[in-house]
This record gives sequence, C-alpha cells and structure tokens, in this order.
Amino acid sequence: MNTPQLQLYVDAQFISPYAMSAFVTLTEKGLPFELLAIDLATRQNQGAGYASVSLTRRVPTLSDGEFHLAESTAISEYLEDRFPAPAHRAVYPADVRQRAKAREVQAWLRSDLMPIRQERPTEVVFYGEGFAPLSTAAKAAADKLTAAAQTLLAGKDNLFGEWCIADTDLAVMLNRLALHGDPLPEALQQYAKRQWQRPSVQQWVRQAQALKAATP
Repeated sequence: MNTPQLQLYVDAQFISPYAMSAFVTLTEKGLPFELLAIDLATRQNQGAGYASVSLTRRVPTLSDGEFHLAESTAISEYLEDRFPAPAHRAVYPADVRQRAKAREVQAWLRSDLMPIRQERPTEVVFYGEGFAPLSTAAKAAADKLTAAAQTLLAGKDNLFGEWCIADTDLAVMLNRLALHGDPLPEALQQYAKRQWQRPSVQQWVRQAQALKAATP
C-alpha cells in the first residue's frame, strides 16, 4: 500500500515547539510529508482557508487526505497508531505504563511552567535571543522543572530507555534555560544537548536558523 502524502502546517517563523514536535514525529517515522508555513505574525491562521483545515486555528495541524487534526500530542499519537512499529519507528514506549508516563510529561510541559515559557520564549531556543534575569516565579518554575526532570531521568540517557517524542519535548523546555545560560544541573544540560543533536531535531533547528539569518 502506498503511503499517503501528508501535510503538516507549521508556523512560518519556525519557533513553535509544538510544530517542531509534530515535525520530529513525522521525520522519525520516515514518512513523506509536505511542510506548509502559516504566518502567525500576520494572523494568517485566523483566515477562512486555514480554518477549513484546523479546528483550533493553531499550529501544528496535520492533513491526511480529507482528515485534519490539530494539537501536537494528538498528531503524534495519531501517527503512532496510523503508522505503527515495526514498519515505522515508534515514537512512544511500547510498555503501557511508560507510554502513559510519556503522555503525562507531554501534557505537563504544555500546561504548566508558564513563567518559564513567558520569560524564556522559544526565540531563546531557535534564534539565540537574550532576555532579563528570571523572576522569582520563573525561578520557582525552573526549580520544579529541574526536580521533575532529575526524578524522571535518574541518570538515564532517555526518559524510558529508547528515545521517545517526550524526550524532544522535555529537551525544548530545558533548553529554554540551558541555551540562555540560566543555572541548570550539568546532567540535565548534557541530556538536553544530546537530545538537541538528534538529526530530526536539527532539521527543524536549521530551518529556524536559516530563516533568522535571512531576516533583515
């Protein structure tokens, strides 16, 4: 059976960590897909054209023929079910409890730690921009992130033995701090650095950096 041509809508600025997460899932699974950029700065995502394929009018959105799906974790879970191992690389652990924990990590990173996301936006991660020192609230969030990451990793190279998409998502959050020069335990810095060198991640990073270099 021929693999269908998938389409992934991402932000034209290439700074959405959620768009990157969906991009990494598709790339890791070796699936052919078309990358379509939506300019959030000009509110292109609010237009009728994008609304016809994205229920949330956010990025990322995946199109699989006539089927459209928004939200990065929903996209990764759909692709895992639609194109399962062993024909395609797994992006979630096979063990049911580890799989649940991976989803827990993803949900937590998207719903909590707001002071870090506000004070260390992804312009830090993808464009190398600098910001003011962390506020008291952001330092508390950083301490919470550090404690949780240390508990989850406990000296391991990946969260659950083999790499999974939650590793990429956790690395983004840690790199908001590490790449800005904020205090972070050495083991977590090294973990985030290793995850960042993954070829699928670097494909996205290079696109962001090329866009930044081309922007006056």
